[in-house]
Amino acid sequence: MASSPLHRLAAAIGRVAALPLRGLISFLILFDELARPLYRPAIRWLSERRFVARAEAAIARMPRFAILALLAAPFAVVEPLKLVSLIVIARGHVISGLIMLGLAYLASFVIVERIYNAGRKKLLTISWFARGMAVITDLRARTLDWVRRSPIHAFMLRTRDAVRSWWRARRI
Repeated sequence: MASSPLHRLAAAIGRVAALPLRGLISFLILFDELARPLYRPAIRWLSERRFVARAEAAIARMPRFAILALLAAPFAVVEPLKLVSLIVIARGHVISGLIMLGLAYLASFVIVERIYNAGRKKLLTISWFARGMAVITDLRARTLDWVRRSPIHAFMLRTRDAVRSWWRARRI
């Protein structure tokens, strides 16, 4: 059965209306990918701590909706804080905005990701959560694929490699 013109129009409007949200999510994904290497040593060090392993084990034993509530609390603070920090930067308060952004990313990587990773198996048994994560994972993969195919990405990799090579030559 073919859909009616009204249904096609509604679907088209929905796709257009979703573009700003998809753009925002894509921007945040790219920003996360840029920030992650800066925090990798701190995350690695923290994940090796015994108290973190015990906390993750305790989270993994919790019921799935308790894990969701535990995840939602810091997520509801940290993610909007990233956007607010960009607004602060845009208004000319670059240093305080960068500090705020750095702390938001640190909290995101250290708290939100640890909770999510510890409870991921149970969280993905919640159907709407699993569908949402599938959409975000797909959008992330497509965004990163698009970036990796771009000439800017190739230029950035060449620049990174040249800086690393220059730095290693100076340290020896």
